[in-house]
Formats: sequence, structure tokens, C-alpha cells
Amino acid sequence: MFQGLSIIQIALAVAGGYLLGSIPFGVIATRLGGAQDLRTIGSGSIGATNVLRTGRKDLAAITLLGDGGKGAVAVLIAWLATRDATDQAQAVLTALAGGAAFLGHLFPVWLGFKGGKGVATFFGTLLAAAWPVGLLAGASWIVMALLFRISSLAGLTAVALAPVYVFLVGRPTPIAYLALFMAILVYVRHTPNIRRLLKGEEPRIGSEKKVAA
Repeated sequence: MFQGLSIIQIALAVAGGYLLGSIPFGVIATRLGGAQDLRTIGSGSIGATNVLRTGRKDLAAITLLGDGGKGAVAVLIAWLATRDATDQAQAVLTALAGGAAFLGHLFPVWLGFKGGKGVATFFGTLLAAAWPVGLLAGASWIVMALLFRISSLAGLTAVALAPVYVFLVGRPTPIAYLALFMAILVYVRHTPNIRRLLKGEEPRIGSEKKVAA
């Protein structure tokens, strides 16, 4: 599986990806923007959805771009480092870098390993690793959001379909593993949301209802 890759390449991809993913754009944006401590409001998450609860759409947009961008950057660096390698080796290294960045977002070393829920980073990573898959997953999110007006449901549906989309568009198996790995962790991080969905208590997009977790 790792044929054509050196230990140094693998180590740099994983460590570099994790450190990139650990950059807490939500916390940085809200602090610089003069908003309240992001971890004391709403769900306590560091993602764009929770930033939006501060009432600052500009900071939420910055967070969304930052969280998605860091996963994409990790993948693109790994891709550039393997331009002369085989397609399989390139797919493996980009998957490792993307997966590490995703882990960094969920468990950032700078915040005591308490991070976000991963949807934005999921999309950014996937768009860089296999853009057709990212676009299909994004389209799935939009359709579900328009139909049900529930952000978490849209995200959970999109990430669940992503591994299937990888095979439909014919991308390498390591990318499918990456999509599946991220999807599982998104579901784990969204356990409170899933409970509320089952009870019919999950707030809809644009709702003023406060969420505790």
C-alpha cells in the first residue's frame, strides 16, 4: 500500500497535515473580531455553525473558508510532493495528509484536543482529494438543506454518501478509505445532533433556538 513512498514522506504528510488541521480558525476569528469566547456559547464547537451563533456572519464565513481550506492545503501539498510518483502512491499520501488534517480539526493540540465537528474540513479535504466527489457531496448537502432546513441532517447525509460517490466516479481506493474514515468521525462528533434528530428537536436553519451540545 505504501510502495513508492518513503517513511519521511509519510511522516511529514501526517504530522504536517495534523498541524494544519489543528489551526482553530473559529477561535482565532472570533478573538480578533471581538466576539465572545466561542467555546462558551451554543454547542461549544469551534466550527462555523457555532461562530454564526455569535451573530457575526463575516466571522462565520472566515471560519468556514479557513476550516475547509486547511484540509485542502494539506492534500494539495501531499499531491505536489508526489507528482513524480505512481497514481496509487499519490492517492495514498494525499489520503494520509487529508485524514491527518481532519483529525487535527477534530482534536487540535492547541485546544486540549477539543475541536470542531468536521463538516467544513470534510468538504475542503474531499474537494482537493477528488473534486467530483466533493461536488457531489456538496450538491447532496444543498438538496437536503433545501428540503429539510436542518444543517446537521444535510451534513450527515452528504458525508454518508461520499464513499459511494468515490466508487461511482472511479477514484482510487485510498480516497474511498479517506471519505469513509472522515464520515465515521463526523457521525461520532454529531452524536448529540443525531439524538435530537431522532427526537425531532434539532433546530432548523435560521432558527433562534439555542443548542446546548
